[in-house]
Amino acid sequence: MASQWYSLVSQKLYLAKVLLEQAQAASSIGSHPTSVVQESLNQAAVEMLLRAKQALLAMIAGCYQQKTARPGSLADLKALLAYEVPEVSELELLSASDGNWWSHLQELEQRQSEPASPKKHASTENVIAVSADNTPDRSLPALEQTRAAMMAFARRLEEQHSEW
Repeated sequence: MASQWYSLVSQKLYLAKVLLEQAQAASSIGSHPTSVVQESLNQAAVEMLLRAKQALLAMIAGCYQQKTARPGSLADLKALLAYEVPEVSELELLSASDGNWWSHLQELEQRQSEPASPKKHASTENVIAVSADNTPDRSLPALEQTRAAMMAFARRLEEQHSEW
């Protein structure tokens, strides 16, 4: 069962890789893709990463005999399992810290699921306007790094559980 989920995770991560490669190729050959096309490729890649995340949670559940479960979050997965499992513990540690692939996915999911916040414009009364953009890094290298880390985690999970 884990192999079927691993295949789905791998498929979504491969599709994200293709989208990221298209975005990279479009920007590197000087064709200056329109911002709409670039944003479309970017959001599509993020969506593939988020779909892979959902499949990864189901894959973990399946590895622990919860074959029909489709947990929507790490908390749902933890509640589903009656005992501690190493993968959940590892993801909880990643969730509690910044700068890793799991926290990046959480930030991307939040950003992708909410409307953009309105931008404040500087006025004559507010000349000293400082903008601190707290949005997740959606650059192509950051998305590729997250995708590669997810693939490594899924591959390791598949190898560990296929031995049984």
